[in-house]
Amino acid sequence: MEYRIRPFRTEDTDAVVALWESCGLVRPWNDPRRDIARKLTVQPELFLVAEPDGTDGDDTDTADTDVVAAGMAGFDGHRGWVNYLAVRPDLQGSGLGRTLMAEFERLLTDLGCPKLNLQVRAGNEQVLGFYASLGYTDDRTVSLGKRLIPDA
Repeated sequence: MEYRIRPFRTEDTDAVVALWESCGLVRPWNDPRRDIARKLTVQPELFLVAEPDGTDGDDTDTADTDVVAAGMAGFDGHRGWVNYLAVRPDLQGSGLGRTLMAEFERLLTDLGCPKLNLQVRAGNEQVLGFYASLGYTDDRTVSLGKRLIPDA
């Protein structure tokens, strides 16, 4: 099957949240709907979804049921980041994640982004293997975080 990558639309929200939940990306301290709303205020063109090719992009009644992959990217002028990359579990290994990452890399390169970073939760060997197959390596850094606005 062929897939089409396109920018996220608000009617995709339920399908994207369900996709992220099915892939184990949602955590109690991160409200995915708030994350979506925040992303739509900053570089919304870097929030992409994939759907089966041939889906009528104007049919808002079924658009939210056709999302099979999604992810967010951003560029702060120094580094690019990819977050919430997910492919429907039964399509993992199909090349769809690789295609979505290639599109993020193309878009970020077009913005002049010199390096792309991403974070993978410790112990997620399958995802680490996926990114290694795309040429990503361990930067030997420690990721630190501090919540400024609580979601919970």
